[in-house]
Amino acid sequence: MLTPSTETEAAELIRDHATRKTPLQIRGGGTRSGFGNAVSADAVLSSTAITGIIEYNPAEMVMTARAGTPVAEIEAALAENGQGMAFEPMDHRGAMGTSGTPTIGGLFAVNSSGPRRFTAGAARDHLLGVRFVNGAGDVVKAGGKVMKNVTGLDLVKLLAGSYGTMGFLTQVTFKVLPVPKTAATIVISGLEDENAMKALAAALSLSVEVSGAAHLPESVRGRFIGGKLPEGAATVMRLEGLEASVAVRAEKLMSAMAGLGPINRLDADDTKALWTEIRDVTPYGDGTARPLWRVSMPPSEAWKLVAGLRLRAGIDAYYDWQGGLVWMRMEADHEADVLRHGIRSLGGGHATLVRAAPEIRAKVPTFEPLSPAVALLSGRVRAKLDPHGIFNPGLMA
Repeated sequence: MLTPSTETEAAELIRDHATRKTPLQIRGGGTRSGFGNAVSADAVLSSTAITGIIEYNPAEMVMTARAGTPVAEIEAALAENGQGMAFEPMDHRGAMGTSGTPTIGGLFAVNSSGPRRFTAGAARDHLLGVRFVNGAGDVVKAGGKVMKNVTGLDLVKLLAGSYGTMGFLTQVTFKVLPVPKTAATIVISGLEDENAMKALAAALSLSVEVSGAAHLPESVRGRFIGGKLPEGAATVMRLEGLEASVAVRAEKLMSAMAGLGPINRLDADDTKALWTEIRDVTPYGDGTARPLWRVSMPPSEAWKLVAGLRLRAGIDAYYDWQGGLVWMRMEADHEADVLRHGIRSLGGGHATLVRAAPEIRAKVPTFEPLSPAVALLSGRVRAKLDPHGIFNPGLMA
């Protein structure tokens, strides 16, 4: 385990490994240990000792921090000023069965984005600038403190979601936003998946500013917020903002949804707990290695995928992002071929194997296979940033 405490030290270590062409496993806090295809490396290079908030101006709503800074430290500093990360980054420890400490660099390296993704954007949309060490041991600075037009290759967006295969992050600059004063959740009970998707689409077409839209089938509904959700499948919609505004918008939304099924409203505390558990896939943090998939596809098609799979395999699933994100746990087999064939037959999407036993990891690609053209482009970019192929080789293959 290599834990440099400075960017310069990290660059020297990487330069040495590049010269000898010996692979490195790039890691942040280790909360996603076991994710991805197996990496054969001589050593683990961790950013956990490169820590500290470098600059934070609440008035400008921009923060710069070293990559190994714990997310909890970042959130505490932001909370003192009523601010937060609007993209709601997921804490993977429950679902992955890991410990470790989530880091701000690791968060952006995997582009971690939660329930507010469809309104606030992904983590990469909030990332303004980065510093990283490439595979030749050179320190690279990209972006800055403001959003601006980019010509050429946007390295900031490229590093977000690259899982340490493009470079070793040492510093990130990102925008933050005020935390909503209060929140409420409207719950419609008893809808089947197809009708729930229609209800969510209708809710998002209203001028009520829904910031969270999920459907929790009956099979999983009881495992959220201690079973406090009403009986029947729960179609949930979150409203955030000033208290008076939330109250008015909640009444408008409940009136528009009247007739679809029993309607209830959750208070701010239950709302916070519910959406945290939706974000962190809490029902499937069961301490097992049963295959867990993260599927992204059009909301109008996702429920069809789940319905088809239920006829062929034992699965449990729930929907986020108005149905565009499906968290799917398999009861036994990984069903990768059936799942990916189903996605292709419904117009396409992405399936990522988040959790699985090592023997499954050895034979099932974690990520959706790239088209030949995209794979060629990706390979060329990776060859420029990591010419000796020492960063997480094979992880995303």
